[in-house]
Parts: sequence; C-alpha cells; structure tokens
Amino acid sequence: MTISAFKKHFKTELSEWYTDSESAFLSALFIQKIVGFDSFHQRRFSEQELLIDDEKQLIQIVSDLKTGRPYQQILGETEFYGMVFFVDEHVLIPRPETEELLEIAIQKIHDSELPVQGLKILDIGTGSGVIPLVLKKHFPEAQISSIDFSEKALETAKRNAEHHQLEINFIHGDYLNFELAESYDIIISNPPYIGIEEEIEIADSVKEFEPKMALFSPVQDALIFYRKIAEDAKQCLKNNGLLFLEINQKLGPETLELYTGHFSKAELIKDLSENDRFIVGKK
Repeated sequence: MTISAFKKHFKTELSEWYTDSESAFLSALFIQKIVGFDSFHQRRFSEQELLIDDEKQLIQIVSDLKTGRPYQQILGETEFYGMVFFVDEHVLIPRPETEELLEIAIQKIHDSELPVQGLKILDIGTGSGVIPLVLKKHFPEAQISSIDFSEKALETAKRNAEHHQLEINFIHGDYLNFELAESYDIIISNPPYIGIEEEIEIADSVKEFEPKMALFSPVQDALIFYRKIAEDAKQCLKNNGLLFLEINQKLGPETLELYTGHFSKAELIKDLSENDRFIVGKK
C-alpha cells in the first residue's frame, strides 16, 4: 500500500467518524508518527510503498479509531498550550477550555501585585500535569504543588515534567479528605465537575476511554470539590491571593455563590463558546 492509498483507505473507513478535513489531518499525523515523513515528504513520496510493519501499524490504528478511542490516546501524546504532553487512558485529554483557564490565570498573575519570585501555587487534580507545567514554564521561579488521587495519573504527570525538565511537587492524596498544611498565593483547579445524572449526556468515546474519576463528581453533589476548595481558600489562600477554577457550565451561579462574601472579588467568566466556564477570585 502506498502513502496516498493509505490516506484514501483512512478517509473511506472512517467517514462516519471524521470529516474529510479531519481525516486528512489525522492520517497525516499518524503517517508522520509511524513512517517519520512530515507533510511535505508525504506529498513528495505519496506513491512510495509503505514498509510492511508500518502498514500493519497504520491499519491497526484505523481499527482502533473505529472503536471510538481518542486519537490522542492512540498517538500517545497531544499538543496543549504550545507544548507536547504524553496522554494515556489514566488521564483526561486536555480540552481547549483549560487552555482558556490558563490564559486567564497567566494574564491575571502578571497583572497582579503578587511577587513572581517564590510564588506559591497549588493545583488540585493534576491529571496529565498540563496546568502546573504550563504555569511553571511561564513562572519558572514559582513553587508549584499539584495533588491527584490517581497514582497512574501522577506517573503520567511526572513523565511530562521530566520531558519538559520542569520541577513540580506532585502529591498523591484524596483531596476531599486532605488537609492543606501550607498557605498559597494561587489556587487553581479543574476538578471533576460533571454530575452523576449528566452521565447520559456524555459521549461514549469520552465515558469509555477516559477516566471517570476525573470526569464525574464522586457523589450526588456535583459541587463537592468546589465546596472543599472554598473552605480551603478561606484558610490557606494568602491575602491578595488569586483563585482560578474551571466549572460546570450548568452550575455557574451556584458555584459562584460559594465564593461570594469570602473574597474581595469573585467573578463568573464565560468561555469562547459563551458558556459559564470559569471562576476567578481575589482574596
């Protein structure tokens, strides 16, 4: 099979799952991963026969994609905020909304009066480590701690930290039953916020292949993490400290209410799709 023939095969076999432009993008992505040819060389050598082993791997990828498995998991990595991160079945694939959360956080930290030197940041629910690692890249002098309940997720996060040569204090712990012992300038989190009753609305490709622990609230109360963060912020967020949260779009006002009265400022911010998505607070 030639490179061009595989691309046609990819497009035909996955027409129910992807648009033509998505197929073109993904087939080129996987050819580069397996064969090592970038887009230019794929065009230049489009009639070159694939090696037998490469062809087998690419055909298997098509089969895997048909199951609904996210292409990022098959690829083993994804791009986020201009950085490449390893991902697997133990971590959520980072979403564009979390890039928006980080854009807001980075800008507001720069605009604040907080001292960049020795800035202490706590990330709650690290997953693949994208939040603490992006922040560490932008604020290299910061001391960043990041907690997660999943040991497997922390393994992936540590692998990403090593890959980017960035130092994060990763903590294995059940945050809902974890007592913070330090004070922080910044608390940031994208915790599990989908209510159990909302599971039916979530795509099978997400429910079946990404960790439910990172998606769904562990109890009927979808705001349980936000209640704990609000209580911890009262005690452990320093004066003039900042809080950044990604939230359930259906529970914007209810989530914001947990933080009003305890901060000099707390606001609900919409994402690019005009959904209530973030809470930003100042102590």
